[in-house]
Amino acid sequence: MSAPVAAESEEALLFQGRPALVPDLGHLLLAVVTVGLWLVVRFFQVRGQSYRVTSRRVVLEAGLLSKKLEQVDLYRITDYQVELPLGQRLLGTGNLILLTVDKTNPRVELRQVKTDVRALYESVRAATEADRARRGVRMVDYE
Repeated sequence: MSAPVAAESEEALLFQGRPALVPDLGHLLLAVVTVGLWLVVRFFQVRGQSYRVTSRRVVLEAGLLSKKLEQVDLYRITDYQVELPLGQRLLGTGNLILLTVDKTNPRVELRQVKTDVRALYESVRAATEADRARRGVRMVDYE
């Protein structure tokens, strides 16, 4: 039998969630103008997307009936962008965009998440550095 996996090699969940149902003032206005009918459409859009960020990878899942699963290992992330437009800031949402060296998914977007996006950015950045150190990966910037 193989030995149990060491605790330091286990993945820790950093964030799990979906886009917010009403992420900004524009969506809120649209919900009011359509007397809430737009929220039905938005509900199914949001239910079809989920984000999971662990200490090793970012997993994006899309689709209600047919599912599409995309994954990017954290050590492949090269840059981070935090977007906090005014309408989203007022409703407590934001966007975290991860630029990667992954050929199939060079831009990973966690859009309209209802969380402290700055804190999420800091935890992803720290986990990326830890994952690189664990794997012995160094990023070289050729300019």
